[in-house]
Amino acid sequence: MRKFLTLILFLVIGGTTLSAQQDPMFTKYMFNSLVYNPAYAGYYDHMYISALYRNQWSGVDGAPITQTLTLHTPLKNNRVGVGFHLLNDAIGPTETTNAFAAYSYKIPLGGTKQLAIGIQGGVSYLRGDRSKITLETQVDPSFDGFGDNQVLPNFGAGIMFYSKNFYFGVSSPRLIEHDTRRDEFITTDSYAKQFRHYYLATGGAIPLNGDLLIFKPSILIKNVGILSSLSKDEAFQQIGAPTEFDIDLSLLFYEQFQVGLSFRSAIEAFGGGESSYDSADLWMSYYLPNGLRLGAAFDYPLNDISTVTVGSFEVMVGYEFNYKVKKTVTPRYF
Repeated sequence: MRKFLTLILFLVIGGTTLSAQQDPMFTKYMFNSLVYNPAYAGYYDHMYISALYRNQWSGVDGAPITQTLTLHTPLKNNRVGVGFHLLNDAIGPTETTNAFAAYSYKIPLGGTKQLAIGIQGGVSYLRGDRSKITLETQVDPSFDGFGDNQVLPNFGAGIMFYSKNFYFGVSSPRLIEHDTRRDEFITTDSYAKQFRHYYLATGGAIPLNGDLLIFKPSILIKNVGILSSLSKDEAFQQIGAPTEFDIDLSLLFYEQFQVGLSFRSAIEAFGGGESSYDSADLWMSYYLPNGLRLGAAFDYPLNDISTVTVGSFEVMVGYEFNYKVKKTVTPRYF
């Protein structure tokens, strides 16, 4: 177990070749899309707020624990949307809190079709607890400066096209790649850096029996380093992180109860190796008549980590502040 957690810590803090995604993952990314794409701000015709809690690899000491809070709303002219999201992610002895405000502008394209362009800005607060680290030697230059709190400003952008039955979006939530090593005199080859993440999300709503039964397929693709070859620093020109994808198939019954199955895996970007399967997921959500939305998800691991954990869990609660609008204006299936 200690070797396993040491590996996780190594991936978070840095090494000679980074080979993991840094942003937290979610099974129900549709419930907090604002975290990935600022163009989602004001997507609904009313204010929406949601909170999500994720316990990844339940039972493993130091495994990731993530919470998000998102709020967004259109303004009076309905062309402009604003939003805010707060994300806290803890893994081992490290913890990161992101706080970002988003702005989007919607361009009508006829009918229910719209194009939204979004930007966001905020800060990431990084901190570490050195007391949670057990080193084999008292002096390890790879951990010099670990535990120093850092506040890192950043900004992101995204676009999203959507209609009543389809959506497509691309985004990069944090465009600045911060070097988080604070001691410029360190002579080891290890490093710590925040890498730019890219997201592509698309999905549809296919009526099988009018609004009584709707089939909703979707996919989310996450990439780190697709443009790393353009980096001026040779050490970062091949990051090596696999491109991860989530495929989701769900059914929405009577516009109230939704149940779905997901599959998560990755495609190896560099190194010639093959990425293992990640998880198979089961989730459900329920829309109450008063505008309250409840959801839960369970991820069953499909790799060797299944020997030390039963899986990952998510719970979500959301609220639509003017639920009647959903029934009288354009329905939002996403």
